Amino acid sequence: MDKRIPMLKMEGVSKIFPGVKALDNVNVTAYGGEVTALMGENGAGKSTLMKILSGVYEKNEGKVFIDGTEAKIKGIKSAEEYGITIIHQEMSVLNNLTVAENIFLGNEKSNKFTGKINNKELVERSKLFLEQIGCNIDPNKLVGNINIGEKQMVEIAKALTKNARVIIMDEPTTALTEVETKSLFIVIENLKKKGIAIIYISHRMEEIFTICDRVEVLRDGKYVGNALIEDIDKDKLISMMVGRKIEEQIPYRDIKKGNVILEVSNLCSPQGVNNATFEVKEGEILGVAGLMGSGRSELAKTIFGEYKKTSGKIKIKGQEVDIKNIHEAIEYGICYLSEDRKKEGCVLNLSVADNMILSNLKKYENKWKSIDKNKAMKDVDYYIEKMKIKTPNREQLMKNLSGGNQQKVILAKWLMLSPEILIVDEPTRGIDVGAKKEIYELLNELKKMGKAIIMISSDMAEVLGISDRIMVMSEGKVSGELLRGEASQESIMKLAVGIN
Repeated sequence: MDKRIPMLKMEGVSKIFPGVKALDNVNVTAYGGEVTALMGENGAGKSTLMKILSGVYEKNEGKVFIDGTEAKIKGIKSAEEYGITIIHQEMSVLNNLTVAENIFLGNEKSNKFTGKINNKELVERSKLFLEQIGCNIDPNKLVGNINIGEKQMVEIAKALTKNARVIIMDEPTTALTEVETKSLFIVIENLKKKGIAIIYISHRMEEIFTICDRVEVLRDGKYVGNALIEDIDKDKLISMMVGRKIEEQIPYRDIKKGNVILEVSNLCSPQGVNNATFEVKEGEILGVAGLMGSGRSELAKTIFGEYKKTSGKIKIKGQEVDIKNIHEAIEYGICYLSEDRKKEGCVLNLSVADNMILSNLKKYENKWKSIDKNKAMKDVDYYIEKMKIKTPNREQLMKNLSGGNQQKVILAKWLMLSPEILIVDEPTRGIDVGAKKEIYELLNELKKMGKAIIMISSDMAEVLGISDRIMVMSEGKVSGELLRGEASQESIMKLAVGIN
């Protein structure tokens, strides 16, 4: 048993929202100089717990201790005074301010006589904090002109200015490249040396076992337990998270293929699609792999009518079609699940029900041209049950659902249109292993129904695990195709970098 005083201890924490108990007697412990992974499926209560810790929500029950002393957290500023800061998945930097201005935003020192901020001093102080994390960004640069990885470093430097003792990192690598992720891990090691306790939330298992020292697990708003990383393996951790052993994390179903539904020939668009040619059959999942910037999403959006094609042909069931916009694509039986669910996939301030019927309002029009609520809600309730969407009710706002459940609602929205061709772009990004398996099973069910599915994914295991065939893109072109049995990480990567 560890006899050290933890930097953070949350004891018996509960939180009740109208109609749901989000947290029930949860405990979490984190030590200075260590990285503690906070794990659990989407909807397990991780975000709610961290919002309590960072002062966004007030707990209904329980206690929080910082370095052995009880902390009475009454808001975000109050949490910061205790040395608790959070770096959100959606970063809060302001693009129209400089790096230095962002680092000290809300914490600027001004001349007591003139009230003016000494910009020179701001820049010099920024350099000191950036140096502490081994970062050499120019403090005078506009944040809008730096990359995502550098923006993350600005967020971390900002946390250090507030004398952070506990730093919460929520999905910190979601938008980072491999190189930027490695840089972040070096920074985390430097923060550990400073004695800071880091709470690390991520669905990427390899990261947990690379950077974390211990893990705390939640399930359905309850505390499951903890372990040292050296004492646990991936299977045990997944079992703790989902309450069952997942023997097959990516279930593949071998379905007899039908006729060609979608045929694309020499498709080009100004967004970088270059003579793309491929086809997809009934009952087939075509995996689309490639590096960032390879043109995968651009290809999908061109087929879906969001981007205008400059040349090439699209045929559906042998008939050439000229898709001018999204509405026409939907009429032709094509649906597209975007990789950016919050910006392009749903309306966060509308309810689950409204989001589901949004793209299909005509179906529910009655003779008076108003919505037949009973008919619409019957379908909504059917899909909530069918897709195991965790929501207190259909009126719950989308913004209050976990990422995995948001994704299921968006998928349900498209399924209500009965598409022939479904394009899913990064369908499991940012969601947990349990929800991932449910998404895979839904895709398999659609495949069984004879739908043609195009699945774009950066997750190599996902592409290899669920696809019937894999198409690889490089610089806007289709650089090759691989059958399920012949594909490997190495063969995909060769094609992705342009080695035939």
